Amino acid sequence: MKAITKPMKVALLSALLTAAGVASAAVSQQEANRLGADLTPFGAEKAANADGSIPAWTGGNTTVPAGFKNGGKRSDPYADEQPLFVITAANMAQYEKGLSEGLKAMLKKYPDTFTVPVYKTHRTAAAPQWVYDNTKTNAVKATLDGSEVKGAFGGIPFPIPQTGEQAMWNHLLAWRPASHHVDVRGMQTTASGQHVPTVLASGDFQMPYYFQESNYEEFMDDYEGVFWKIRLLNYGPAIRAGEAIVGHENIQNGKGETWVYFTGQRRVRKLPNSCCDTPTPASAGISMFDQTNVFNGRTDRFDWTIVGKQEMYIPYNNNRMFQRSSDEVLMDHHVNPEDMRYEKHRVWVIEATVKEGQRHLAPKRRYYLDEDTWFAVLADHWDANGDFWQMGFSNPITAPDIPATLPPMSFGFYDLVSGAWYVDGLLNDSDEQYKVMERYDDFTFTPEAMAGEGIR
Repeated sequence: MKAITKPMKVALLSALLTAAGVASAAVSQQEANRLGADLTPFGAEKAANADGSIPAWTGGNTTVPAGFKNGGKRSDPYADEQPLFVITAANMAQYEKGLSEGLKAMLKKYPDTFTVPVYKTHRTAAAPQWVYDNTKTNAVKATLDGSEVKGAFGGIPFPIPQTGEQAMWNHLLAWRPASHHVDVRGMQTTASGQHVPTVLASGDFQMPYYFQESNYEEFMDDYEGVFWKIRLLNYGPAIRAGEAIVGHENIQNGKGETWVYFTGQRRVRKLPNSCCDTPTPASAGISMFDQTNVFNGRTDRFDWTIVGKQEMYIPYNNNRMFQRSSDEVLMDHHVNPEDMRYEKHRVWVIEATVKEGQRHLAPKRRYYLDEDTWFAVLADHWDANGDFWQMGFSNPITAPDIPATLPPMSFGFYDLVSGAWYVDGLLNDSDEQYKVMERYDDFTFTPEAMAGEGIR
């Protein structure tokens, strides 16, 4: 009889809790005291791995480059480094344990052009002390009641997760500046290699969950559950100029709201179903709502299982991707490997299976969450026939000025069936990239404000 390993025990506990439909409890104070001790403040293993290829976490990257200006292009701090090795279709068997199903599929499909250049690992993840403090408080106070997070704010809700769904909420509520501006650019590439711009937009984002001024009691008294607000005002391509979208994500599944402004109708409409596998207008319908940032939206449509933690090669510290123009970065079938950086990191592997009675175009999915940030950096999607379908990806960068390893600066997916692919967050040609802002007023993220700014 096969011995039950620790990851198997964790997965079993996750399944039992899900089946029982009970609230996932917070951890004890004794367990929480590990944060900042043998665990990082966010719950990752602080120590190096056995062979030292993953170093110990020592506080992350907080050294701001000389001359950096808020909103400007963040330079590549590791531009002089060369790959330790490059994984190709010819040698992938040697590195198979560290490759996601999606990366293996891409290596097989495009053996002549797709490679995985692996660089030295740098554990750059960092956050302000107040976020670390809130995370430690969340560890003993936050619970998951059904699929709703309760008792958390201003930090990772479940730094020592007990279930797969808790881990996915860590991704959804991962650290980033509460208010920021990004020029959003999306590109679809057809199977024949034709690049088709889908969106050029001015993007404003706000995360009330990370308002620093709030203390715990005040926040909980006033909090209505909206943790993420977005407003996109399109200025291109020409056929879409003037369109706009406003969205509110809520910790209560099913209470998220999205409004769109259509130029032809000169009116705002509320979308009836702005979640899950519904095509999102922000990508011109190319991607699903829950493919944004690799995963976004409702967690209650899936059963979530912790497969375990693994050492894997993932996109990381990918500042290099944004140094050249988008024309140079985008190839016919994928991002140019010369502009990609992969590193070996420990990740939480979380598997999602659509619940009985629910439906989804990708009923089985697997997510790879970086242990230091909790961001999903890769994803595998299988279709209703059980065939491998898509590889989701993101390209986080180090931003010591915040400090943070930022969430997906660019994200997208490769369709292994059709050969088409999509990438969002192409900031290469933007004069202004990820700019930290003062808190926006609440009216900014209302359908009324959006209607007033329609351009045609």
